[in-house]
Amino acid sequence: MTDTLDRPFAPAEIETQCYTRWEAHGLFQPEGDGTPYCIMLPPPNVTGTLHMGHAFQDTLMDILTRVHRMRGERTLWQPGTDHAGIATQMLVERQLIQEGGDRQQMGRSAFLERVWQWRHESGGHITRQMRRLGTSCDWSRERFTLDSGLSHAVTEAFVRLHDKGLIYRGKRLVNWDPVLRTAVSDLEVISEEEQGFLWHIRYPLSDGSGSLVVATTRPETLLGDVAVAVHPADPRYAALIGKTLRLPIMDREIPIIGDAYVDPEFGSGCVKITPAHDFNDYQVGQRHGLALLNVFTPDARIRDTLEVFGDNIIAGNIPAALRGLDRYAARKQILALLEAENLLERTAAHKLMVPRGDRSQAVIEPYLTDQWYVKVAPLAEPAIRAVEEGRIRFVPENWNKTYFDWMHRIEDWCISRQLWWGHQIPAWYGPDGKIFVARHEEAAHTEAARHYGMPVVLERDPDVLDTWFSSALWPFTTLGWPEKTPDLAQFYPTSVLVTGFDIIFFWVARMIMLGLCFMDDVPFHEVYVHGLVRDAEGQKMSKSKGNVLDPIDLIDGISLEDLVAKRTRGLMQPQMAAKIEKATRKEFADGIPAFGTDALRFTFAALATQGRDITFDLKRVEGNRNFCNKLWNASRFALMQIQNQAALEGERELLAPERWIIGRLQHCEAAVNSAIDQYRFADAAHALYQFFWNDYCDWYIELTKPVLRSDSPFTSAQQCGTRNTLLRVLEAGLRLLHPVMPFLSEELWQRIAPMIGKTGDSIALAAYPVADLSRIDAQADGDTEWLLAVIRAIRSVRGEMDIAPSKALPLLLQGGNASDRQRAEQYAPWLFALSRLASLAWLDDETEAPPAALQLVGELRVLVPLAGVIDVAAERARLAKERQRLEQEHAKATAKLGQESFRSRAPAEIVAKEEERLREIDAALLQLGEQAQRLEHL
Repeated sequence: MTDTLDRPFAPAEIETQCYTRWEAHGLFQPEGDGTPYCIMLPPPNVTGTLHMGHAFQDTLMDILTRVHRMRGERTLWQPGTDHAGIATQMLVERQLIQEGGDRQQMGRSAFLERVWQWRHESGGHITRQMRRLGTSCDWSRERFTLDSGLSHAVTEAFVRLHDKGLIYRGKRLVNWDPVLRTAVSDLEVISEEEQGFLWHIRYPLSDGSGSLVVATTRPETLLGDVAVAVHPADPRYAALIGKTLRLPIMDREIPIIGDAYVDPEFGSGCVKITPAHDFNDYQVGQRHGLALLNVFTPDARIRDTLEVFGDNIIAGNIPAALRGLDRYAARKQILALLEAENLLERTAAHKLMVPRGDRSQAVIEPYLTDQWYVKVAPLAEPAIRAVEEGRIRFVPENWNKTYFDWMHRIEDWCISRQLWWGHQIPAWYGPDGKIFVARHEEAAHTEAARHYGMPVVLERDPDVLDTWFSSALWPFTTLGWPEKTPDLAQFYPTSVLVTGFDIIFFWVARMIMLGLCFMDDVPFHEVYVHGLVRDAEGQKMSKSKGNVLDPIDLIDGISLEDLVAKRTRGLMQPQMAAKIEKATRKEFADGIPAFGTDALRFTFAALATQGRDITFDLKRVEGNRNFCNKLWNASRFALMQIQNQAALEGERELLAPERWIIGRLQHCEAAVNSAIDQYRFADAAHALYQFFWNDYCDWYIELTKPVLRSDSPFTSAQQCGTRNTLLRVLEAGLRLLHPVMPFLSEELWQRIAPMIGKTGDSIALAAYPVADLSRIDAQADGDTEWLLAVIRAIRSVRGEMDIAPSKALPLLLQGGNASDRQRAEQYAPWLFALSRLASLAWLDDETEAPPAALQLVGELRVLVPLAGVIDVAAERARLAKERQRLEQEHAKATAKLGQESFRSRAPAEIVAKEEERLREIDAALLQLGEQAQRLEHL
């Protein structure tokens, strides 16, 4: 490419080689002695691919990182990936099954070797995609939650918490995935409304005096019922509290209890209590001292015998016909038995929320099992105080309430998972089941020998830790903890955490608790909480809906056929494929064009309004691709004005437009710096767009043309001032833009900066512009704004009267004041050149103006005589034809909006669009009327 940038802007030609150069030169490593600034990358799953949420969040973090690096701060964006216990184990298990293998047959050690092999071969996909996005992480420091250093730190944290009495093992209800056969976190459970049934079952009173009807959506858990609850204030049942019932099928005697948990309006007002298989029932059981009866095996089949926890209950035997049945097969059998005993009163269709595992899609079972827990209450108190005292600030502040609400209701945290891939729990069991927690096996054996008085065989706990446990340690373990490293001293606490609201509980709060516990300080000073990325219709993006966009496809482009194949491949509900294909072909008839990284990043920034979800529309990306093209062409124009270095040397005089654009740059610099410091990314993007598109490209470049043309009446000093300003303002603007559009700004800066004496390996290390408000020239601003207003007025007449741009116009000025006359004379060269004037004359106030189109600029009357300029008859005919078309459109829109069926059935956004269209037609008709009135005076 030549220095005149003589080819069109092609992102694909510059992005990869640009990023490779940045990384090879180590530009993302912390440098200098400036104030430390650190951001932790929320570690994406090692199995993951970049989705729109990642791309949005990473763009915002990169903007912050690049700004602070350019400000001279010692900046670290710490990257890394999460080992993703469930997702990774599932992925490798599927590979084994396809090969005819089996994890259990392979054994733990061999299986883990296979997973590590996969990780080394395929585990870096998402970080390669992040590079495509331009993220300036210090990749030389990349961590992995299962690397040796972090594994050592995780073990150390577990042991220390256990030694403090903050980790224990206990039997409690957990979310259990019967396909994966492991406990899962709430975040890994997706609850959606599904069609089901409500079965009304009669439970006979033990004394034979009648029965109670109990409504349930899960009759298979009846085998584990230990009570029936009613509301103590329900007059229908108050007298029955304390009596007993005979449990159908099991013939077990169970009590009727009163508890305010029961909703008298739901079903019959009687609720079966199964503490081992329902979280709410568990709480009821705890309040009333009820036993727990486990009905299921780990794979959700009916046990051969009930597992009993508690006293004072005769559990009874499970009927042989039910033993070993899958829970849903057992449901059918139990309903048949109830019907046979005439105890199934009725069945009603019922919609209910069904929890499914996000990986297996299996219905999650509340399951009673032994797990490891963190005792959270002692950790939560200082974490609450840290936010109350302002040591951590949420942005926007309304997230404080969400944080406090959860922290005040927090329960102990289940941290064990029944997997092989992960941090194996550092606990060993002696012959009698005594637990020895230690940093390594030798220490466990030493402690056991001391306890038993002799060496014994120990068995290590097979479970691994929840991945959220290692992630909660991320801000300090990645910096070298438990060692006291220079990085830890320098970068902890980190500066800001950028995250989505959905993991405030699962990750943010836990990082705060454990950071305070182990570092005696908060892990970050601020938490910027962003919204979700939704599709153009405001719907959440999901594979099942077929509305997912791949950010790499927006960067590189994708054909329609490839897009359809991608969206319909691997669906959990294959029957949705046809619907998804139809919608995709309609929305993306020509596929998705290549927009490049910078256009995508600028779109994310422009949409990042605080605290709101963003509605992502490809038209916005297309508009920002045009913005990239405009900057490219503007830079090409600027460079074409400099034939050689000598053209920039010598005496300089700055004309009013130069002083004006310098002032506009200061306003933009102030606005962008302020917005970024307040995490108002959309405001920063808006300020950049307005400055470059409107001030620099649309106006200032045009204002330079009369000065720089070959027959210019301006002096060489004035021309030199204009050339220098053209480049210097562009160079500063590119530095201001760089954190949002890194590739385009780098490519252009490398061409422009040397011409004005600026050197450096990269714009990424150049100084970030800071506003100097003393450079704002009020006189130049006033003069230039007057000039632009007059030019706009003349161009408005051309547009409204459909006058060709090539037609030279006579201009009359009337009224105004002495300043208007002085400005009209001083800025005549710009008025003639940019308004395409044939002449300019002043009319006295007493003189009657000829028939003309009129525009006002303050008190100044701007008149464009139209006689001889337009064909009045042809213009009348054109206006009449346009009016007829608009009136027809108006009638159609009015009729549609007048239909009650349209307003009641159409989505609200469609109705709003139609109303907006009607308002636009009204405005156009009004403008046509004004134009017609002007013609009547000719």
